[in-house]
Amino acid sequence: MSTDDKMRVLVYSDDASTRQRVREAIGRRPAADVPLVEIVECATHAKVVQHFDSGVIDVAVLDGEAKPAGGMGVARQAKDEVHDCPPICLLIARRDDRWLAEWSRAEAVVPQPIDPVVLADTVADLMRRRLSTRLPAH
Repeated sequence: MSTDDKMRVLVYSDDASTRQRVREAIGRRPAADVPLVEIVECATHAKVVQHFDSGVIDVAVLDGEAKPAGGMGVARQAKDEVHDCPPICLLIARRDDRWLAEWSRAEAVVPQPIDPVVLADTVADLMRRRLSTRLPAH
């Protein structure tokens, strides 16, 4: 994959303003050495599962505070059930939630309120990881 290709980043939150802040932080390309980003927004757990099952998601940013299905539980389910699961970044509201983020097996954690630079750097790192570990398409 070249930096001219696109990678799909799933953004899950039941809160439209959280999805917007994530989308704005990531931008079109979170770092010069990664491909352009196509944001796939989801407000429901069912849509997240549908997109993960499709195999087209490269990185996911999940809101740990989403209702009724929080991002931590969604991440754990994806890690257990999705073949070649993409790397996941969890947004957490409380420092005490770090242990839950570890339980979920997410590769990265970003605290809220969102620092756009931190989130963009984190997503770029996960994109690089996905590029280096993704299974070849058949």
